[in-house]
Amino acid sequence: MTLSQKIQALVDAESAKANTHGVILRVFSGDGRVDYKGSAGVATPDTQFPIASITKMFTAALVMQLIDKGRINLDQTVQSILTDVNLSGLHVVDGVDHGPALTIRHLLHQTSGVADYYESDLAADLKSGRDRSYGLNDVLRMTQALPPQAAPDSGKSYYSDTNYQLLGAVIEIATGQTYDQALKSRICKPLGLTQTGVLQGNDLGLPVYHKDKRLNVPQTLTSMTSDGGIISTLDEMLIFLRAFMDGHLFNPENAAQMRQWNRLFFPLQYGYGLMRVKLPRWMTLFRATPELIGHSGSSGSFAFYAPEPDIYLIGTFNQTDAPRRPVGFMLRVLNLVAKHGPSR
Repeated sequence: MTLSQKIQALVDAESAKANTHGVILRVFSGDGRVDYKGSAGVATPDTQFPIASITKMFTAALVMQLIDKGRINLDQTVQSILTDVNLSGLHVVDGVDHGPALTIRHLLHQTSGVADYYESDLAADLKSGRDRSYGLNDVLRMTQALPPQAAPDSGKSYYSDTNYQLLGAVIEIATGQTYDQALKSRICKPLGLTQTGVLQGNDLGLPVYHKDKRLNVPQTLTSMTSDGGIISTLDEMLIFLRAFMDGHLFNPENAAQMRQWNRLFFPLQYGYGLMRVKLPRWMTLFRATPELIGHSGSSGSFAFYAPEPDIYLIGTFNQTDAPRRPVGFMLRVLNLVAKHGPSR
């Protein structure tokens, strides 16, 4: 069997598992010797799909571009940019109001400790198929109603979609464009991406499920904008991921600080709009596993680069029931590639 046939067999087996309605996958090596694109189930490999929180990589890239141009800086307070938004009371820990002092760096690195608005009743509504539209003021209200995760700079990262909603607002103020306009003019157009943008209308592309329930939630996904609202394709995500990792979207000198890893939740670490996965040897019978850098999403979406074998992995299960599922799947794909050797 060729490598592509072996990967397809793995995709078929994954698609046959419970609560899996479709799987799409792109595997590509930097030298082009590994080049697979396929699907199983109801999915097709060329369809658009919601990339969910992989969106945060696009948002981080836009922020770094603005930093390159001197429009904003990492240690600038968010309140100084969002002058029409009152951040007082957003993040109160032990009687101290940290909202007005939150910086761009806090948001990018997920070190603000701000509550995650998605973990309000929004998550339950989405998984039950209840659709609704919301804006930044609604996000701030939902966040304030939740307990804070930690004080800023507490030594680790605390995942919060609220951070990236605020960064989306910063991008809009700093560019004078909507988030989607900034995305298309500053990333999509230079890279030649024509099927990537914030979800518009009712077409979600590849259907999203929660277990066996098909979710029709276009208003919710559209409202996620800068924290999870982008729709794209495997091919265009590969172009973006390679440009991001190669430092073509912003000053390459920024790449080093974007990879200042903090503990997030096992097995993930967090940088600036980036996740890192590196399993400890005790979990793998003391065999080394590849480092993975990129981002995943709550819909089972993933876009990661494995530097040591120089391989990109992009895909989705479009299933909210098991958001951590991609990690094991990607490692199985990489193991298959390593055993087969660098050929198609």
